[in-house]
Amino acid sequence: MRRGHSGFALWIVLSCGLGANGQSADPSPATPDAVRAHLRSEHFSPLTTVAALPAGLRQALSQLFNAPTLDMADPGAPFQATDVMITPRLPARRLVAAGCSADHCLVYYERGGFAHTWHVALFHWTPAATRFEWGADGPGGLATIGEVQKAVLAGELKGSIGPW
Repeated sequence: MRRGHSGFALWIVLSCGLGANGQSADPSPATPDAVRAHLRSEHFSPLTTVAALPAGLRQALSQLFNAPTLDMADPGAPFQATDVMITPRLPARRLVAAGCSADHCLVYYERGGFAHTWHVALFHWTPAATRFEWGADGPGGLATIGEVQKAVLAGELKGSIGPW
């Protein structure tokens, strides 16, 4: 499903996200306009390590990655940036920036391997439940959660259906 508005085009992920309980994400996630409208009013408190992510968010990310546990390096830490295998084995993903508001968490990370890519994932978050809402491929080079939020609002992100 592709939606566009004023040159802002994003793919909405309908089937890749899983909630904290292992169920498929809501079949009608927020449209790009609704995502942008909501993010305009959100204040995201930065989270600087993987361990600082709420437990429900770590679980939802591991489910999104189809992995039994969250295998993600902290910002600046070594990770598997290329397809050349390194010993000891390093995480395939590295957190770049993350932040949570009262009801959402925004995560920006890089994925190594054959093609080095950057991704943004938005989750509806409460202490009781976490649900993937939207995701996109992102540009490299963003450094803070504020920059990620601005990139979403400016329409700089292209939608993604994975791989995450």
